Amino acid sequence: MFRRHFLAVVRFFRNKADADHEDLIQRTFLGCLEARTRFRGESSFRTFLLGVACNVLRGYYRSKYRSRETLDLGECSLYDLSPSPSAIVARNQEEQVLLEALRRISLDYQIVLELYFWEELTAAEIAAALEIPLGTAQTRLRRAREQLARRMEELVETPGLAAAVALNAEVWARGLRGRIAGGAELPG
Repeated sequence: MFRRHFLAVVRFFRNKADADHEDLIQRTFLGCLEARTRFRGESSFRTFLLGVACNVLRGYYRSKYRSRETLDLGECSLYDLSPSPSAIVARNQEEQVLLEALRRISLDYQIVLELYFWEELTAAEIAAALEIPLGTAQTRLRRAREQLARRMEELVETPGLAAAVALNAEVWARGLRGRIAGGAELPG
């Protein structure tokens, strides 16, 4: 199971916690082992594992920003939490705009979009991974796309590029899937 799902977990953390992603990957697999009795087989193991990864990420940011009175990951973006540019090198300007826009939408929406684009989960699988109703997952996915489109428009200075970005965002997002894991290899 570890070998089969390792790269999915790497992709999940790589654009969300650049410096600490290796520790978060380890915490996710440890958390999965600790929570194995809660896995009822109602969803795929991959969906369960990505749900654990989501909980690990939320815990990471909540502990990192304890000084804030409340940390609402439905409102906070990675740009708000960590404005440094991503270590991921995008192949072209459009993909860089997409990555930066992803970092500027709320973390909850970023997670939903990355599960959809990069892990190719359906809305039902996203709902299971995040332990939310299907209708909520569908709404988050729709709103996440809208928020991503707005952020991309804000980042683009050239009108022609703005049109290309709007038309090709999903294609670029899926194309980035392989590069997000960026040379990560299975340990041992």
